[in-house]
Amino acid sequence: MNFLATRTPCKFALLFALSALSLAAQAPARFHSTEIHPDRSVTFSYKDAVATKVTLALDSVAKPIPMEKDATGIWTVTTQPLTPEIYSYHFEADGDRRLDPANPRTTINLVSIANQITVPGDTPQPWEDTNVPHGTLRRHIYTTSTVLGLPENQSGYFVYTPPDYDEKAKKPYPVLYLLHGWSDSDAGWSAVGKANLILDNLLAAGKIKPMVVVMPLGYGDLAFLRTHDVWDDPATIEHNTDLFAKALLTEVLPRVEAEYHVSKDRSDRAIAGLSMGGLESLEVGLTHTGQFAWIGGFSSAVHNLDYIQNLSSLDPKTANLHLLWIACGTEDNLIKANRKLVDFLKTKEMPVTQIETPGLHTWLVWRDNLIHFTPLLFQLK
Repeated sequence: MNFLATRTPCKFALLFALSALSLAAQAPARFHSTEIHPDRSVTFSYKDAVATKVTLALDSVAKPIPMEKDATGIWTVTTQPLTPEIYSYHFEADGDRRLDPANPRTTINLVSIANQITVPGDTPQPWEDTNVPHGTLRRHIYTTSTVLGLPENQSGYFVYTPPDYDEKAKKPYPVLYLLHGWSDSDAGWSAVGKANLILDNLLAAGKIKPMVVVMPLGYGDLAFLRTHDVWDDPATIEHNTDLFAKALLTEVLPRVEAEYHVSKDRSDRAIAGLSMGGLESLEVGLTHTGQFAWIGGFSSAVHNLDYIQNLSSLDPKTANLHLLWIACGTEDNLIKANRKLVDFLKTKEMPVTQIETPGLHTWLVWRDNLIHFTPLLFQLK
């Protein structure tokens, strides 16, 4: 027997194992750009040895937070304890917007994206994927003859149907048209707002009625996305809003009512939205009260809304609304505009439910708005 021949494979295996251990020991530790502490404060880290100034832009914080650089070129900052939520953030290095390369989780947006981090609570939160029955989310694509600037005139909308949705149910489902904000797409409310998960959890808790929710693309003209300065031009805003209203009422709404088992009764139809979608929901809803009996605006972009012209015919008796709900964060730049709108509606003797909560112009406020708005819908005695 050749002793060397029998021992050589074992020797090579030992050498290979030792080599692998040596390489593993030499490999740099994985860089963690975020660390959530037990008190729910978060340490953010960003590598850039060349930058002279780095700040953190974080949801719920009005101004960028300065970061400190160590000897290895890593910039860090630890926040105050944060409430359980989904936070968007990005870095700014010497004035340039930077994403976190160590975090693949980002928002979906047509203008700019940001990273996301979830600060968990002691119990599951309403926007989390919990062990409850889940509804179905479908995207529909159709050819629009109204919306301008879309490739091949292809527009879209998402539809949420509740668990156990029944096409043959004796009573058709009530329907909520839920509108996104400027820079978002038709995926905004589901991908970032987690609307479908919120609805699942509220329904499982018995807090809302089963409903179909339609989330359409919220632009009448995609040129409205070219710059944020469009919000300084009332004529451009009105152009976009008018075309969107036409697309919603003459294209999306009829398609939904043909494809889904939803009610055509105004008492079973609601419209609500955030920011740009808040403006659209209020203007469309208040000028089409024969079609919508439930209206909600979240941080609505109404600062250039011409009340006198657009809402001159408002009358509380003919409108006969079941709910007119206007909410805004108290630190939002749009809070004054929303208060002015509420004051105007009160001069028209319109019954308004005014909601003000702490917060900026962020998804933290809008998810909370949806959680508190939807339980009020379709609750007729």
